Amino acid sequence: MVLREYFFDSYALVELGKSNPAYIKYADCFISITQFNLIEVMYSAFQEWGEGKAKEVYSKFKECVVEVDEGVILKALHLKQKYKKRNLSYADCIGYALAKSKGIPFLTGDKEFEKLDNVEFVK
Repeated sequence: MVLREYFFDSYALVELGKSNPAYIKYADCFISITQFNLIEVMYSAFQEWGEGKAKEVYSKFKECVVEVDEGVILKALHLKQKYKKRNLSYADCIGYALAKSKGIPFLTGDKEFEKLDNVEFVK
C-alpha cells in the first residue's frame, strides 16, 4: 500500500496531535510541512504544556519539514495579496503554495481555505 502524501497546515497538525477523530484517518499519511508550521505547532505546545512538549513536537515532526524555495514564497505572497481580506497567515500561504507546487492536497480545518482548489477541508 502506498501512503498518500498531504501538506498539513498547523491546524491539521494540532488536531492530529489532539487525536481529533476527523483527523485520525490521516495519521498514517506521509506528512509534509514547512519550518514555519513546525514553529507554530511548537509554540502552541509550549503555551499549553511547556518546553518539554514543544521539544517532543519538534522531534516528532522535524523530518517532515520540506524546504521552501523563492518560487514558492513568491506564489505565497501573491496568494496573501489576492485574499488579503481573509487575513491568511504567511505560514499557511507558504504551505498552500508548496502543496500546489508539489501536487499534493493541502489539509486544513481553516475556513479561510475551505473553498480553494487543492484543499482537503476537515473540521
